[in-house]
Amino acid sequence: MFKSKDILKRAKKLKKTVVFPEAGFSDRTIEAVKYLKKKKIVECLLVADESALVLRDKSLGEFKIINPKTSHLKDKLIKILLSKRKDKGMTREEAEELILDPYYFATLLVEAGVADGMVSGAESSTAQTIRPALQIIGPSRKGELISSCMLMYGKNKFLKDKTLLIGDCGVIPNPNTDDLISIASQTVDTYFQLGLKDPKLAFLSYSSKGSAKGESVEKVQKAFEGLRKQNVVFDGELQFDSAMVPKVAMHKAPNSPLKGDANILIFPDLNSGNICYKALQYVGGLKAIGPILQGLKKPVNDLSRGCSVKDIIILAGITAMQSEKKEKRK
Repeated sequence: MFKSKDILKRAKKLKKTVVFPEAGFSDRTIEAVKYLKKKKIVECLLVADESALVLRDKSLGEFKIINPKTSHLKDKLIKILLSKRKDKGMTREEAEELILDPYYFATLLVEAGVADGMVSGAESSTAQTIRPALQIIGPSRKGELISSCMLMYGKNKFLKDKTLLIGDCGVIPNPNTDDLISIASQTVDTYFQLGLKDPKLAFLSYSSKGSAKGESVEKVQKAFEGLRKQNVVFDGELQFDSAMVPKVAMHKAPNSPLKGDANILIFPDLNSGNICYKALQYVGGLKAIGPILQGLKKPVNDLSRGCSVKDIIILAGITAMQSEKKEKRK
């Protein structure tokens, strides 16, 4: 079972720095960073006009605030941006303009090692967070897929206290078989990073064990057959009820090792994954954290624009933990 206090306690011990590019125009972000600073969970780095921010709230004078227009790091970050985008023909003039974008500036701070990770998305689309991450930070290994998952938890009559991870809900519109295998593998890794136990993964479809046919079904079947992942029970292709409801699984998939008790759900496309997580959140009453980005060299994480202050706090803690894991891999 996921407990946010455990995540925040673990993050506090790591003493990581997380940058927030939306501090200058997001009230929810400001509330979140105040809590994070008060509880010393992470060091908060704010991208904003310092004078305007402090004029709005004097207590923010205690934070480290960096203005992209006046920062002494500006030239260094422009050089990094040019080195990353030289193959795309970026000019210095274009780099000087782009660096003023708070999302690009914050991502460059992560790449330069000024911050350990970044959290944004409360006030913007997923693309505004992911695009700079893809262009500047890139994958942890050459050719690795960048995907995402949603952390779903909370009290629910059917799920009780079960925690779910759902992928991919924010990045890959129509994954192929190899993409699904990567998404599944990365989501299992995230599951363990969060301190969760006994992963049980289901590749979802509109078919359960050959009950229907189609291109999408075949894609999911092949992904199940191709996954090579230890320390996880997995099965596919399965309909949602076959993966999640024991009494239905007995009839539709009696030989499934999941027994209707999956806690990691891999969807065949972005449409189904995104729709399902929002239904679970707003109709099922579950809390949703993310999208948590997977496969990046350094952690950059996104938020739903419907996120709460608590969601931002928790994602900052998760980002700190991801940073620690990535350092250990070096």
